[in-house]
Amino acid sequence: MQRRCTRGAAPHAPDTPFWKTKALAEMSPAEWESLCDGCGRCCLNKLEDVETGAIRYTDAACRLLDLASCRCKSYADRGRLVPECVRLTPGNVLAVGWLPHSCAYRRVAEGRDLAWWHPLVSGTAETVPAYRYAARSFPRRRSPRTGWKPTSSTGSNTTERKRAWLENAGRCPCPWSNSA
Repeated sequence: MQRRCTRGAAPHAPDTPFWKTKALAEMSPAEWESLCDGCGRCCLNKLEDVETGAIRYTDAACRLLDLASCRCKSYADRGRLVPECVRLTPGNVLAVGWLPHSCAYRRVAEGRDLAWWHPLVSGTAETVPAYRYAARSFPRRRSPRTGWKPTSSTGSNTTERKRAWLENAGRCPCPWSNSA
């Protein structure tokens, strides 16, 4: 269900954010693109458990993902360069089951608000990697097409990342936070 103004409701204040007043299909191209929080998780290779349907993100990224900026190196040409790249549209957002629950496109399509750390809410893109896993937080590995680059001699460090995440649970990891 897509979020939109309720018929007969009081008029929206002029400062009401567009994602609260428009359905995804009603957004301008600029508004649509601004919903991307830049986490880059949609560009990570994913594995699906055939029995449960559970999606697991890997440490391998699309060859076009710039791991420093979490943006596509060739966004306009990505479909030609990477044929398996899925182009998100208002019509397919809910059908793409591997989008993270934190994805702004998914959140708005499901009728939820953007998270506080989203750049459109916080006013800065720095809250995305400061608060949660952005692809730039993942090890620097590429897909098999470009060759594997192990993150350590023991392979994946998923356990270490989970441990660090759990140790910080309940604390805001933002560098400007007063909580320790």
